[in-house]
Amino acid sequence: MLPQSGSAPKIADKKQYRSELKIWQEQLLHVQQAYYHQNRRAIIVFEGWDAAGKGGAIRRVTERLDPRGVRVYPIGPPTEDEQSRHYLYRFQNKLPPAGTLAIFDRSYYGRVLVERVEGLASDKEWQRAYQEINEFERLLIDDGVRVIKIFLNISQEEQRNRFEERLHNPYKRWKLTEADLRNRAMRPHYELAINDMFKYTHTEQAPWQLINGEHKWYARVAVLRTLVAQLSEGVDVSPPPIDESLIALAEQQLGITAIQTATKNS
Repeated sequence: MLPQSGSAPKIADKKQYRSELKIWQEQLLHVQQAYYHQNRRAIIVFEGWDAAGKGGAIRRVTERLDPRGVRVYPIGPPTEDEQSRHYLYRFQNKLPPAGTLAIFDRSYYGRVLVERVEGLASDKEWQRAYQEINEFERLLIDDGVRVIKIFLNISQEEQRNRFEERLHNPYKRWKLTEADLRNRAMRPHYELAINDMFKYTHTEQAPWQLINGEHKWYARVAVLRTLVAQLSEGVDVSPPPIDESLIALAEQQLGITAIQTATKNS
């Protein structure tokens, strides 16, 4: 369930924010390297209110990662070709290969959110989608894919403030659309749809991670902490041992010795 309005956690000091951001970004890089070396895969789903900070959070998640091992997919309306296929089709062809992460900025949950509220899917279509999505995620998990689902929540008042900021800032104005305003007017319908989404798709294998996005600094760090914890669970994130033959070759050609000791003490 979406929480009721109240005091929101925050990081008030910019120095502390930058320090925590650096720490958790470095931890996430180590996790990404472990996934690469162990041929692991993960899907990270971002959902949330318009202007909740999904883009900003994703930017902080990816800015220190190896770009070769992560793909970000911004999900908009389906193309004409995609509309003629099952709605999961355009996500099935974006599944991550071994050793990589796939990030969805909005996702297949649009079937039970925007498509439900806007009447783009029939009642029968969106009602059966809960089971379809759970089965889709279970199929991925059984195949070794880690599925992490994040929802960024902000109050209606904070959303209005961010819309106003975008409207007055010429470099952010493009982010505000008529659809954002229409969605805001339908917030009670979206709240019902979101709570149903949590009710029917918060599973033991793929639970929802609800993050308070009222304060951007806190939310970005919380997203990083959550990803590190969820991706690391049951995974050895320590660096792999160095190849003994590589040590011998480096000693022979470069005159470098005690590589293992230097690595352990670094």
